Parts: sequence; C-alpha cells; structure tokens
Amino acid sequence: MPFSPEPPFQHGQVPRTAVLLCNLGTPDEPTTKAVRRYLAEFLSDQRVVEIPRLLWLLILHGIILRFRPAKSAAKYASIWTPEGSPLKVWTEKQAKLLQGWLGQRNHHVKVRWAMRYGSTSIASQLDALKADGVTRVLVVPAYPQYSATTTASVFDAVYQWAQKTRALPELRFINHYHDHPDYISALAASVLRHWKKNGLPDKLVMSFHGIPERSLHLGDPYHCECFKTARLLTEKLGLSKDQCQVTFQSRLGRAKWLEPYTEPTLIAMGKAGVKRVDLICPGFTSDCLETLEEINMEAREAFLHAGGQTFHYIPCLNDDPEWITALCNVTQQHLLGWNTLDTVDPQVLAASRTAALALGAKA
Repeated sequence: MPFSPEPPFQHGQVPRTAVLLCNLGTPDEPTTKAVRRYLAEFLSDQRVVEIPRLLWLLILHGIILRFRPAKSAAKYASIWTPEGSPLKVWTEKQAKLLQGWLGQRNHHVKVRWAMRYGSTSIASQLDALKADGVTRVLVVPAYPQYSATTTASVFDAVYQWAQKTRALPELRFINHYHDHPDYISALAASVLRHWKKNGLPDKLVMSFHGIPERSLHLGDPYHCECFKTARLLTEKLGLSKDQCQVTFQSRLGRAKWLEPYTEPTLIAMGKAGVKRVDLICPGFTSDCLETLEEINMEAREAFLHAGGQTFHYIPCLNDDPEWITALCNVTQQHLLGWNTLDTVDPQVLAASRTAALALGAKA
C-alpha cells in the first residue's frame, strides 16, 4: 500500500496538538442523489450493519438505495436550514466554541471537526492537521455512549488513514463520557430550564438511538451506558423511576432492536391517558434528522393521535454553554500529559535548527 506524501519537514518544528471532534455525518444537500450517496457510504460500513457482506450488499444496492433515498431526502428537506444540515451546523459551531473555551484556559491547540460519513471526512481533516504541523491528535467522538456502530467506526476511519500515513502523529481516543458529571449536569440544566418555562410533564421520556439487540448479546456496552446516563439524569433531576421512561428509536430493518421502542411507547402512553410527555434525546449532542424529524414531527404526531394532549421536545445540547464547558472539561482530562499550556520561544527554535544544520554539515 503506497503511503501519502508527507508535508515538508523543518527541524525545530514546534510540537502542535489538535482536537478532532467527530460526528456521524449528513448528506451535502436534501436531494435524492445526495442522500443516496450518503446512505451508500453509511450503510456499507460493516460496523453499522453486521450481517454477511455479500447478502447485505445485494439488499442495499438492490432494494434500499432504490427506494429509501427519495423518502429520506423529503425528511431532510423538512429540517434543512439556510446554513445547511443542522447536524453539520451544530458540530461546526461546537468545534469553534471548544477552540475558544480551550483558548481561554491557555491551551494552545487547534480544534477541527469531521464527519464519519460524507463531508468533511476524517481523513481530509487529519491530512490538513498534518499539513499544519500537528504532531498529536485527540479524537473526540460526539457520542457520549460508546457503541461499536458509532464510536468504533470513527476509530476505524482514523486507523484507515493511519495505514496510508508514513509519519504518524501521536493519537488518543475518547471512548465515552456517558457518566461524566459535567455532561449529566448540562443535560439536567437543559431540562430544568424547559420545566421552569413550561411546567412539569406527566412523563419524561429519554430516547436514545437504537442498535440491534444482537449487538448487546455480543458484548456492545451501549445499552448499559444509555441506562446509566438515564439513571444519573433521573437522580440529578430528583425524579422517581415512575416519572421517567427510557426508549430507543431509529430502527432499521426487521431484526429485533433494543427495546422499548420510542414511538410505540408514546402511542401506548397516549392511549393510557398520559396527557403530557416531555422527550429528550441524551445520546445526541447535536440536533439532526433523528431528533428534529423523527421525534419532533413523527413521534409528536403519533402521541397526539393516540390521545395525548401535549408533547414537548427538549432540544439537544447544541451550543449550550454548560455543554461546551462539559466538552472542554472532558477534552482537558484527555489532554493531560501533552504540554499544551507552554509556548516555545521562536529564537530558541531557530538556534536549535542552526545547531542541527551545523552538525549535519560536519557529518
């Protein structure tokens, strides 16, 4: 396998540290063509769909990519903003705010964002960081709860880039922060602000993205981490178990996924006489198709149609200052040992380079 060309090297180069905030991905535009291209990459990932490869590719290209893109494009169009995809807008903003927060704490780091699927790719951002002279990279998935279908897939993309890179930077990865006190506090604060304005609901539903139940039995810790997040949030809010409900959304295919499912649970609540439901998606740090369309449109309609009277969707953390502070704190913890607080005197570097060149001339 040929290696990618290396950027020019200069002796005495300052060791530079970067943070790469990685999210799932989004189509470039809400069109059938763009969605088909995005889904083809996303659903071809064996981390995402873990069934025999040949069989799945036949299903993907013979059925799913023929019919699903047009329907998905219409859904994306319903939540698209003038700036583009909400997921991309929020992820980019989070990276800029994280850069500012770390800068205020005197950390000399470069923060970039990337998407696992679609643009801007993880590989392209790592190439750009190397070109900027970065020698250490902390990879921060936007997923608080670890899953092989999401977090590990981000790591795969980094490893695939590394296989083509001759001079690798130091690499660190954050696996999860599902139980980090600051993350839980940011979630609780967003709920409490909503309740201060709108009063209390009959039920607080915490909806997480689903994965196949088979993954749980094979050892994926996602299910347990979701429930731990929910338990800690419930305790932080001072609620009883009866006041809360954990559910899982976004099923794909006919296989059994983690239960209980979000929409059927909401329908059952509506039929049982629950008048008001507030719903939060703790596993999503940025609003996206799965929260704005699937939850705030489809799930809302299902609950109200089943007899519910009021449905409130509590937005994702997005650019909430408490969340950015939490993200900064998580990042700082994993930067320990990399000296990002000191700057190097350019004159010292110049002297070091001159001395090295002189030694080279004598050799």
